[in-house]
Amino acid sequence: MTTATPPLTHVGPGLAVRHGLALAGRAIIKIRKNPESLLDVTLQPIIFLLLFVYLFGGALQGSSDAYLQVLLPGLMVQNIAFASLGTGMALNTDITKGVFDRFRSMPIARSAPLIGAVLGDVVRFVTTLTVLFVVATIMGFRVQTDPGRFLIAIALMIAFGLCLCWVSVFVGMLVKSPQAVPGTLVAFVFPLTFGSNVFVSSSTMPGWLQAWVDINPVTHLTNAGRGLLLGGDWVGDAAWAFLWAIAIAAVFFPLALRAYRRRVG
Repeated sequence: MTTATPPLTHVGPGLAVRHGLALAGRAIIKIRKNPESLLDVTLQPIIFLLLFVYLFGGALQGSSDAYLQVLLPGLMVQNIAFASLGTGMALNTDITKGVFDRFRSMPIARSAPLIGAVLGDVVRFVTTLTVLFVVATIMGFRVQTDPGRFLIAIALMIAFGLCLCWVSVFVGMLVKSPQAVPGTLVAFVFPLTFGSNVFVSSSTMPGWLQAWVDINPVTHLTNAGRGLLLGGDWVGDAAWAFLWAIAIAAVFFPLALRAYRRRVG
């Protein structure tokens, strides 16, 4: 008679990441077998891009072409934030279907299923950024800097998205049903993305709102993206965005892990 090997509860971060990478492969396979799961990160970016450029571009920037150049870097950040919502929903679905009962019997780090789900979302982030950039290029957007700065912008946005995923994981561990995850997270993501300078300059806003917008990590990341893609200063804003990302992960990773332990036992 054989017994299940219990999960490893005390492992170093290196081993936990290795186990997480293995489970990230599972998440990527799920996407390959179910490409419909990428509809939210392919259709939504296109709708947002067309809607804001052609409805508001003339009023806000004088022409849709000029607004496209300003809008795209911020819209890339916004869609990264929305793409992170799927992490908590996918994890909650796995728990309700009993998948995590199998993980509990495997000799892996307790945090590995969560790390794997977050790392697997790189595919979703790359997809949404690629779709946005290709469609925007067709519409007339042009990068004004070199390929190196373009890659830095993409890497910075993906890193921010991975850190933001831990908020999604935390909520996914708290709510009882997968359907409740997006609605709960929207209350967090909407003020973060729309309460920024993605669509309009903060100088046009009332003082109380401007104070929030100016410290918002999405604002810093958007400014860094504009500097990296269009030219101009970007280092300071990139540093602030990176620090915000680290702070978000530092707060919500342990919270998500604690909620996960309480949820699955």
